[in-house]
Amino acid sequence: MKNFTQRIISLGALASLLLPAVTHAAVTIENIGGSLGLGNADLKTTVMNIITFVLGLLGLIAVVMMLYGGFTWMTAGGNEDKVDTAKKIISSAAVGLVIILISWAIVTFVVGSTRNVTGSGL
Repeated sequence: MKNFTQRIISLGALASLLLPAVTHAAVTIENIGGSLGLGNADLKTTVMNIITFVLGLLGLIAVVMMLYGGFTWMTAGGNEDKVDTAKKIISSAAVGLVIILISWAIVTFVVGSTRNVTGSGL
C-alpha cells in the first residue's frame, strides 16, 4: 500500500509539473513550428530541404562506396575473390546511385506538380 501511495504522489507531482505546458496549449497550427523551435519556414520548403539533404547524403555514400570498390579492386593483387567482391560493391553502389537519382527526379516532379496545382511557389 505504501508503494502505491508513493506512485500516486509521484504521478501527481509529475502532472503538476506538466500542467503549465498543458495550459499553454494555445498553440495554433500556424505557429507550432516556432513554438517547438523549428523555425517559421513553410512546411513544403522544410520537407523539400530535408529530402534534398538526405538524397545528397545518400549520393555521397554511393560515390564513396564506388571508390571503396575501386580501391578494393586495385589492391586485390590478382585474388579473384577480392576482385569479385569489388565488382559486387561497385555494381551495388551504381544501382544505388541510379535509385537515388530516380527518387530525386520523382520528388522534383511531385513538388513541381504540387506547386502547379496549388499555385504556390516553392
